[in-house]
Amino acid sequence: MATLLRKIGLIRLHNRDTEDPKHHHNHRGGGGGQQSASLRGKGGGKSSGHKQQHPPGGSGDASPGPGKGKGKRAPELAPRDKPPQLAAGAAGAAGAGGPREPATGARAGPGPAGAAAAAGGSLMPAARQQHCTQVRSRRLMKELQDIARLSDRFISVELVDESLFDWNVKLHQVDKDSVLWQDMKETNTEFILLNLTFPDNFPFSPPFMRVLSPRLENGYVLDGGAICMELLTPRGWSSAYTVEAVMRQFAASLVKGQGRICRKAGKSKKSFSRKEAEATFKSLVKTHEKYGWVTPPVSDG
Repeated sequence: MATLLRKIGLIRLHNRDTEDPKHHHNHRGGGGGQQSASLRGKGGGKSSGHKQQHPPGGSGDASPGPGKGKGKRAPELAPRDKPPQLAAGAAGAAGAGGPREPATGARAGPGPAGAAAAAGGSLMPAARQQHCTQVRSRRLMKELQDIARLSDRFISVELVDESLFDWNVKLHQVDKDSVLWQDMKETNTEFILLNLTFPDNFPFSPPFMRVLSPRLENGYVLDGGAICMELLTPRGWSSAYTVEAVMRQFAASLVKGQGRICRKAGKSKKSFSRKEAEATFKSLVKTHEKYGWVTPPVSDG
C-alpha cells in the first residue's frame, strides 16, 4: 500500500512538473532545454529541436532573445526558400533554351523580324530591276549618239512620248537596185517607219520590232507588220547587236524577200496593228522552233 501511494505521489509530482507553466519555465531555465525540445519534437517539431544551437548560459527556446527567433525561423523558412530557388532555376533553364523557340517563331511569323525579312526579300528584285534599268538606259543613250553620227543618214530615230524605251525608227534607204526602192520612188515614200520597244532586260533580250507604214507585202513582213527574222527572237539574239545592225539586216531581208509596197485598192489603206503583230510574231516563233530556221547562203549577204 505504501508503495502504491508513493507511485501515485510521483505521478502527481510528474504532472505538476509538466503542467505548471512556472515550474515548466524554471525547469527549462535551469538547463532542461533538451527535455522540453524533445517533448515538442513529438508534436511535429522534432527536427527543429535537434537542429537548434543554444548559446552559452543554457537559455532555452522559450526565451524571447535572438536565439528564439533564429531557432523557429530556420526550419520554417527553409521550405519556403526552396520554391523560389526552384523557380529561379526553371527561369534560368527557360532563359537558356525557352526563348530560342519563340525567337524562331518570330523570324518565321509576321512579327517585326518577319516583316523585316520580307521587306529585305522584296528589296532584292527592286535592286535588280533598278540595275537592269540603268544598263538599258546607258546602252540606248549610246545607241542614239551613234545613230546621230551616221554619215549616210541610213536611219533616224524619234522617241515615242519622250520615252527612251520606245522608238520610232525611219528607214530611209534600201538597195537602190531593188524593186522596193522603185516603189518608194513612185509612191513618194521617203522612209519605212518601224516601231521598236525595248524590254527591261535589254540588251540581253531583243526588242520587239514591227512595221508601221507603208503597208508592205512579202519581204518577210507578216500580218500586223510583224517581221520574220531569227535575230529578233530570244534564240537568235545577241547582246552585241546594235539597233543600226538590226536595221541594216532588216533592209537586206526586205530586198531578199522581194518586199513591195502594197498598192491594192482598200488593202493599202489598212494600217498595221500592234496586237495583230504580236500575235503573228508569237505564232511564227513557235513554228520556227518546231521546224527550224532557214539559213540563207553566205553569198546572199
